[in-house]
Amino acid sequence: MRGMGNMQGMMKQMQKMQKKMAEAQEKLGEERIEGTAGGGMVTVIVSGHKEVVEVNIKEEVVDPEDIEMLQDLVLAATNDALKKAEDLTNQTMGQFTKGINLPGF
Repeated sequence: MRGMGNMQGMMKQMQKMQKKMAEAQEKLGEERIEGTAGGGMVTVIVSGHKEVVEVNIKEEVVDPEDIEMLQDLVLAATNDALKKAEDLTNQTMGQFTKGINLPGF
């Protein structure tokens, strides 16, 4: 019988942790992370859920004769923002998996 009480306590702790994880994930979704390229000529903003929410391109970088450069800048800014979002996610959610070796976490 003693083990059942211990198991119930553990289940309550897991439920609390799940609630905190859900809250942290929701908060991550509200975060806005900025990536830039070309010295700020192209800016991409992503959410903490790694969705692109905004792209800003300064007029002076638009050259109809060099579309490839603009494409490269957008790509670089997007990758910069996504890398920062990934780092933020790992930092935020990593607190829940410290010391736990679970596949997928």
